[in-house]
Amino acid sequence: MRDQQIIDFLAGLTIPEGVPEEVEVMHPYQDDGVMDLVGQFYSRYFADEGMRTGLFGINPGRHGAGLTGIPFTDPKRLRDDCGIDNALRSHEPSSEYVYAVIDRMGGAEAFYKRFFISSLCPLGFTADGKNLNYYDRKDLQQAMEPYIIRTLRQQIDLGLYTHTAIILGAGKNLHFFEELNRREGFFERIVGLPHPRYIIQYKRRFLDDYLAMWKKTLDKARRANERSRSRG
Repeated sequence: MRDQQIIDFLAGLTIPEGVPEEVEVMHPYQDDGVMDLVGQFYSRYFADEGMRTGLFGINPGRHGAGLTGIPFTDPKRLRDDCGIDNALRSHEPSSEYVYAVIDRMGGAEAFYKRFFISSLCPLGFTADGKNLNYYDRKDLQQAMEPYIIRTLRQQIDLGLYTHTAIILGAGKNLHFFEELNRREGFFERIVGLPHPRYIIQYKRRFLDDYLAMWKKTLDKARRANERSRSRG
């Protein structure tokens, strides 16, 4: 079943080599409490053999996946939207937006039956107590590239379609992965979407427009993947 494959992948993640000294790696999957939540989540929504369309963010942040182990899912959304109780208390703006999209697409059960959310880099970073993206420092990006290539191949093997993938972050995250994909050939097509945090922080007054755009883009990618599967 997909759920155990995903759980094993996350539990088996290793600390990347070559990370600059002053950068700390967030590895939530070394925590038994996090792995309990991860097990509940993936057993609930991924206990089947179905293929899914992949959505890839940047890397986990402190208040979402850094706490729960589940991408773009903070403790509140894990409890209220996914039905998985937890004692954690935190709020992540990106999670708020993503679950607004999920709600428009029929709720968690319907959404996760067709989509898999992850990050190009499955582990997160901090520096001076603040979130750090893998591309914020050139030395970190260079160190992480082999790790991203290896772990992305592993994620595709979890049951992702390889026709169309969605990249969350239409700037540096998209540009980095477009170049990587040209070399490595992970997916036939990549579609970028504005990052949830950017939307919540700077474009909240246009929230309905962004939610509609996201839904349309995800539905189109899903249909393209399912057609490619039927042709193959």
